[in-house]
Amino acid sequence: MTVTDLVSYEDALATYDPVMGLEVHVELGTKTKMFCGCSTELGAEPNSQTCPTCLGLPGSLPVVNAIGVESAVKIGLALNCDIAEWCRFARKNYFYPDMPKNFQTSQYDEPIAFNGYLDVQLEDGEIFRVEIERAHMEEDTGKSLHVGGATGRIHGASHSLLDYNRAGIPLIEIVTKPIEGAGERAPEVAKAYVAELREVIKALDVSEARMDKGQMRCDVNLSLRPHGVEKFGTRSETKNVNSLRSVERAARFEIQRHAAVLSSGGTIVQETRHFHEEDGSTTAGRIKDNAEDYRYFPEPDLVPVAPARAWVEELRAGLPEMPRVRRNRLREEWGVSEHDMQSMLNAGAVDPIVATIAAGADAAGARKWWMGELARNANERGVTLDELPVTPAQVARVVALVAAGDLNDKLARQVIEGVLAGEGDPDAVVEKRGLKVVSDEGALGAAVDEAIASNAAIADKIRGGKVAAVGALVGAVMKTTRGQADAGRVKQLILEKLGVEG
Repeated sequence: MTVTDLVSYEDALATYDPVMGLEVHVELGTKTKMFCGCSTELGAEPNSQTCPTCLGLPGSLPVVNAIGVESAVKIGLALNCDIAEWCRFARKNYFYPDMPKNFQTSQYDEPIAFNGYLDVQLEDGEIFRVEIERAHMEEDTGKSLHVGGATGRIHGASHSLLDYNRAGIPLIEIVTKPIEGAGERAPEVAKAYVAELREVIKALDVSEARMDKGQMRCDVNLSLRPHGVEKFGTRSETKNVNSLRSVERAARFEIQRHAAVLSSGGTIVQETRHFHEEDGSTTAGRIKDNAEDYRYFPEPDLVPVAPARAWVEELRAGLPEMPRVRRNRLREEWGVSEHDMQSMLNAGAVDPIVATIAAGADAAGARKWWMGELARNANERGVTLDELPVTPAQVARVVALVAAGDLNDKLARQVIEGVLAGEGDPDAVVEKRGLKVVSDEGALGAAVDEAIASNAAIADKIRGGKVAAVGALVGAVMKTTRGQADAGRVKQLILEKLGVEG
């Protein structure tokens, strides 16, 4: 890989203002493609979900997916956009091997949604408004698999395989207006915007918006201009960035790269760039075309789309609570700080916690296990929380067993371990592993007596007023009972038997 000259981030921001434009593609969760009846289900045999229409064969005619249009309107409304009374599709002409028609059916100068905004919250609580230029409907391309090279890219590959199953899957492309005024926080704003947009999409239930599965992808456009200059600089476009962290890193890298080129008297080339996850760098792709190079013209085989105003208002009335509003409500209900709520959001824990509370757990207990033991397990497995083999109802049952005194925290962790290992529900794991707290007062009393007798010197210290030493005796009892006693009750019994007030 070619080594790219960079200047320090601080030096770049001392001379230049970054201007960003973010283009986010969202694959809709429809059952069929945008213009034909082929299935969109993932994982099928290559080229098994195709038909004459999505392959662009002569004589085939497209039909618009009604759910795709509905989803586009919902997204537009959620992003505070105006919804077009009349819009139409266009042909965007360019050749790629994975475009079987040699054009993409998209929208050009007449998008279905336009002129909106999304307010995003940064780490310190500051709200930054990102203006939305448009949200338009289009179709995805097929997928190329480059074989024989070291990088998986076409350079160095011996041959390429094409899978057209993805060709024609409904996409919504959401394009921001130029994002100015973010300064040194521009990469953070980019990350926060894509994160908030993902939450909006998920709340609308129009897509799973899984960036790791390509269901949501971001193109990061970036340019620099010297302080005090109004005219925008030449932009680069880093394509198909597929994680929140990568969006931030791509913006930061491009700021440093642009600054290095400009500071040395060079010229920025308007081009696409590839992002490299391993080191956060970008490399050149192809020279970027302007809109006129795509030779857009109205799609002659599709009628215009004219969403009825009554239907649009019906969809508006049915929108769910928006994520930021919901988080503020939950934060107040749960009594947590903005920082804690942000941590739960970053961990993907908000929805599991809500579901666990709905299953009967208290908020504190639900947060404790999802943000503690379960987050640790997800980290170790390299999966998200919702991919763990445990349900909110099972976590709620663990919380209930702890609250009832049937489990302590140590035993509860073992129960969760058993559930994750596929040993059954929490009660079955407790039974199978014999994990219930020892609550027999007789057995507990005997264990306490043994601990006192075996540690006479410590018992004398406690009688003499050094109550803190009781921890050693509690530890001895817990060891005897294999951690299956209630530590609070053990401490109480020890102090009672030694005639000391806690």
